[in-house]
Amino acid sequence: MLYDNLGNKGSNYFAFVFILFMFVLLSNLIGLIPYSFTITSHLIVTFSLALTVFIGVNIICAKEHGMHMISLFLPTGTSLGLALLLVPIEFVSYMFKPISLGVRLFANMMAGHTLLKVIAGFA
Repeated sequence: MLYDNLGNKGSNYFAFVFILFMFVLLSNLIGLIPYSFTITSHLIVTFSLALTVFIGVNIICAKEHGMHMISLFLPTGTSLGLALLLVPIEFVSYMFKPISLGVRLFANMMAGHTLLKVIAGFA
């Protein structure tokens, strides 16, 4: 997956993606043990994961692409009048992305494990 998205440089980030995947997987599997607790059902854990990855990706992107990274907020061929409106909207949506992803992961984990424990309680 990393090779398909990043090319030959994708192998440099394999360890990070693997550790992140294993952390989420093991955290959720531990929550399936009776009378245990799923740490990904805490909002602070999902926020810290999302914020850490967001800051890391932005640092890597700034190092790799420099000032060309700013073109992420302005599509090509946009007029100046539209750019004055579009750039702040894109910037705000980009900044709220880790908050949105953190809340979504929290809600999915909390709902899934709550449903599983309710169903297991009936059994």
